[in-house]
Amino acid sequence: MEDLRYPIGKYEPQLYSGEIKKRWLSDLKFLPDDLERSVQNLDEHQLNTPYRDGGWTVKQVVHHVADSHMNALIRFKLGLTEENPTIKPYDEAAWAMLNDVDAVPINVSLTMLHGIHLRLVETIKNITEEQWQRTLFHPEHQQQMNLWYLLGNYAWHGKHHVAHITSLRERNNW
Repeated sequence: MEDLRYPIGKYEPQLYSGEIKKRWLSDLKFLPDDLERSVQNLDEHQLNTPYRDGGWTVKQVVHHVADSHMNALIRFKLGLTEENPTIKPYDEAAWAMLNDVDAVPINVSLTMLHGIHLRLVETIKNITEEQWQRTLFHPEHQQQMNLWYLLGNYAWHGKHHVAHITSLRERNNW
């Protein structure tokens, strides 16, 4: 049986290659459009449906992607301008329960994502192979990670959440 938490599998880091970089940058560039298509024509009831038992609603997923990728842009900028900065973790589950997630229409987060991803892709598309090795420290995971790892992780993350929504739509024949 398919694991509904990971419809495309878990993130698997890859060694640097120009071809993978091109694919991951494309994933980031087109994520806002892909996410927007995944929720197209859903009604309020559908937007308030969890993608799995015990999981977030579609609305929470959309707002979460905006929250997460807002942090991604900041993390990349820190990694490019500071030596091994410590990044600020945040409680994703708590953020998903804040009032704005229920009160603000998803089109606001979708619009934010278009701007965030335009800035993100422009910020990182021409960095060198050496710059991809710049590091950040994630205190929650007690892990040092490089920008290359982050690129792959955020490219995966967007596709992961789009798949949550599209697989829900398929299962429910929406």
